Amino acid sequence: MNDVTIYHNPACGTSRKTLEILREKGLEPRVVEYLKAGWSADLLKDLVRQTGGQLIDLVRERGTRAEELGLLDPATSDAVRLEAMVADPILVNRPIVVTPKGAALCRPQDRVLDLL
Repeated sequence: MNDVTIYHNPACGTSRKTLEILREKGLEPRVVEYLKAGWSADLLKDLVRQTGGQLIDLVRERGTRAEELGLLDPATSDAVRLEAMVADPILVNRPIVVTPKGAALCRPQDRVLDLL
């Protein structure tokens, strides 16, 4: 399985451990450092579709302005969330892993095993 992508933040311990698990399983994923690469609204919408969750599930709370911006409020629209997440990539939680079996926010990192 070489068709694996990890949306990765090298400063995050969970993200590093998830990448390590993938490599221990003999995989060399495409590593996207999303803080450098940024996000598009279409990519985020596609990742939400693949995870089977909701956009709010991908919002990072700790160490961000998510609460201040109202992104954690269930009444906030996904359009507002998307705009904020595209404008400030740190608002997206990590790591997100995509494999042929699907996609998941891998917190805790062992969730990646469900995708292999």
